[in-house]
Order: sequence, then structure tokens, then C-alpha cells
Amino acid sequence: MAAENPVESLQEEAKCPICLEYFTEPVTLECGHNFCRACISQCWEGSATAASCPQCRETVQQRNLRPNRQLANMVEIAKRLSLQAAKGAGGDGVCGEHQEALKLFCEEDQTPICVVCDRSRAHRAHTVVPIQEAAQEYKERIQAHLKTLREEREKLLGLKATREGKREKYLKQTQTERQKIVSEFQQLRQFLEEQERLLLAQLEKLDEENVKIQNENVSKLSEQISRLSELISELEGKCQKPASEFLQDMRSTLRRCEKGKFQQPEEISPELEERVSGFSQKMIVLLETLGTFKDTLPSALVTKRGGSLGRFRQVNVTLDPDTAHPQLVLSEDRKRVRWGDTWQDLPNNPERFDSWRCVLGCEGFTSGRHCWEVELGVGQYWAVGVARESVRRKGEISLSPEGGIWAVERDWGDQFQALTSPETPLPLSQVPRRIRVCLDCDRGQVTFIDAGDEAPIFTFPPGSIPGERIRPWLRVCDTDTQLSLCP
Repeated sequence: MAAENPVESLQEEAKCPICLEYFTEPVTLECGHNFCRACISQCWEGSATAASCPQCRETVQQRNLRPNRQLANMVEIAKRLSLQAAKGAGGDGVCGEHQEALKLFCEEDQTPICVVCDRSRAHRAHTVVPIQEAAQEYKERIQAHLKTLREEREKLLGLKATREGKREKYLKQTQTERQKIVSEFQQLRQFLEEQERLLLAQLEKLDEENVKIQNENVSKLSEQISRLSELISELEGKCQKPASEFLQDMRSTLRRCEKGKFQQPEEISPELEERVSGFSQKMIVLLETLGTFKDTLPSALVTKRGGSLGRFRQVNVTLDPDTAHPQLVLSEDRKRVRWGDTWQDLPNNPERFDSWRCVLGCEGFTSGRHCWEVELGVGQYWAVGVARESVRRKGEISLSPEGGIWAVERDWGDQFQALTSPETPLPLSQVPRRIRVCLDCDRGQVTFIDAGDEAPIFTFPPGSIPGERIRPWLRVCDTDTQLSLCP
């Protein structure tokens, strides 16, 4: 007779004589036999005091149940040995508890079980199907999910490729424009420096000639003053003499007095005056040209010190509650807007946005240059800009100049972009805290500036905004966003 397998012997010793399964909370009776605590308690159910051991029939006290911790540890070792033995024999499809093939699938617990598990208390009331049938059913469900996930992945890959293509195109475009700007301004700088040197040289030459003339005039005046002083002394002495002596040679004395009259020297020669006048006219033309050139620059290129705010009139903007989407909540002073928790019961008037969470400013502009600032708060997703008076309010709207909206936004992908068609990515390294909106109605242009460091964000080109009434426009895209109009 072949020797017993030690693992199998250990497994048998680790099983309760009542339930024939591995011990659960094993306890030892006075007679030395071991049982599951629940099994022996159920066996003695209804007995008052004394009871007998189910294995040896010896009478024992019910309350004298001693936990057998060593046996509990041995049970755990037996379980691990059973699993190792099953895996070593290629038994991934073997129940680790009963060493039976996993032929069934429990729908409630979503796990494969063996036929013994099916008859146990743990699975007795559960819905159980053959494992192959369950595998086929769940494979079909997983395949359906895989198809959807693969399609979603393809969409995302396509979107990523499109965004990367836009990014590369934009980077190339900005690099080209950067080189062009550097080159043009370098040439302009060289031209202006050369003009500066020429004009300063001409001005220095005029200064030298003017100083020379003034020095000559001072010398002539000094000579005349000296002659006049001598004549005055002589005449004063002559007046002190007797009449007969005083009147002698009076004709010559009078002639000398007439010749001694003061003659003012010419301050500047007509030729030099003409040259100075020509230089002044040249400077006037040059300064007017530079001023015109400066006025033609986009407002974003004019620094605050140079007069961005000087060229644009700061306006006090408030929000129009009649246009606010029902889920947007305005502050009492109509300066702040956020996404509310509930849909407000508001009249569905023609002016109100009913699909996109947008709101317009009360003020509208048809001419002049105006600017205002929007504080972005702590929110992640928003859009800031202007819209024409006739912008669509109901249903889906086009967030683009074609739809009557000129704005910049931060979208759900944490990307900054201008709402052009298609969108234009904005290379912002950080989220602006405040955005200045500069509306030039006369040129049909709107510019966005980071109010913190005066850095330009984006400019819609001149002529892109029609001549109709234009109003401030805000959009709140998530529940954490709060936009505030700065006073």
C-alpha cells in the first residue's frame, strides 16, 4: 500500500469532523477533540448544561470551549499548501478550498466556484451557471466594451494628432513672425539710430555756428561800449570848461556825437536762420511720422507707461441679469458671476441665454476706444471677450467671430486658445489673474492683455468686428469658476 501524501494528511487533519471543511475558529473540548466554534455550538443547541462530544460521546461542559490557536495556524498552512499543490499541477482551475475543478460561476459574487462551493452555505442561495457559458457571455460583453474603448482611443489619438499638428503649425508660424519682427525692428532701429546721429551732428554744427556768431556779436558790443565810454568821458570833461573854450571846434564835437550812436549787431545771419528753420521743419515732420507710426501699432504693443490706458477709456462694466443663463448667479452689484447649484426659475425672455452658460454686460459700444478688466478667480475653465448685440441667445451658438463672439478661453484640456475658426492656441506659461479687454470700435479690433505684466495675449485684427453695438461677454464653464469685473 502506497504511503499517504503528507499534504493530503495535513488537509484531513485541518478539517472539522462535523462540516468536513477547514476549521473556522477551532475550539478544543475537554476530551481533546477539535471542532469549529459554530459547528459545535449548533450541535449542542437546545441542551441545557452538559453535552457529549460528537466524536467520542464523552460528556463535557458546554461552556468549557478553549480556542486552539495552533490548530488555526495549521489550517492556514494547510490552505496555502493546497493552493501551491494545485498550481504546481497546473491547477489554476481548481478550487483552493475543496480541490475540485472550477466548473461553475456565481453571478452574485462574480467568481468561479466548484460543485462543493455550490452546495455550501456561502453560495446555496446564489444564481450559478456553467463556467463556459458564463465565460462566453462575459467575453461578448467585454468585446463590446473593447470596441467602444478602441473607438474612443482612436478619437483621442486623432484629436491629439490634430492638436499636435496645430501646435507645430503655430510654433512655426510664431517663429517666422518672431524672426520677421526682430529683423524689421533691427532695420528700423538702425535707421533711427543713423537718423539720430545725422540730426545730432547737424544740430551740433548749428550750435557751433550760433555760438561763433554770438561771440562775435559780444566782441563788437564790447568795442562799441568802450568807444562810447571814452566819448562820454571826453564830453563830460568838455562840459566843465569855460564857455569860450567849450565852444571851440563845436562842429567836430557834434559830428563825433552823431557817429558815436549805438548800432545793434545782427543776432543771426539770414542764411543761418534759414538753416535753423529748415532743421526745425524737418524735425516736425519726423516726429509726426513717428507719432503716426506709434498710433498704428496694435494696442497690445503700447505699454501702460506709454499710454495703453491713455488711448483707451476705462469703463465701469456691469452684468445684465436679463441675459444671464438660468444657472448663473450674479452678485447684488452685478460685478461677479458664478455657476449656481440649481436651475433658477427665471422668465425665458428673448434676451436670455438658455443653452450656454453666458451673460452679457449692460453697457454697449458703437464708437471710441474702451477697456475693462476681468478677474478670473480660482476657477479652471472660462471664456472672456465681447459679443455683438445680435448674438444668438437660444440653443446651440457658435463661439467664434462668425457667431458674433470674439473671446479667449481656457478649455477642458487646460489649453488656452482664442475662439477663432479653427481655434488658435495661445502659448501662455501660466494662468492670468486678470485679463484686460481693449475694444477699439473705430478700427473694429479687440485686444486681450494680461493685466498683471502687460503681456499681450491675443489681438483680433482690425476690421474683424462689425460696426453694430458691441457688449462685454463672459462664459462660466465649471462650478468652481467665478468671474469678477474689476471696478
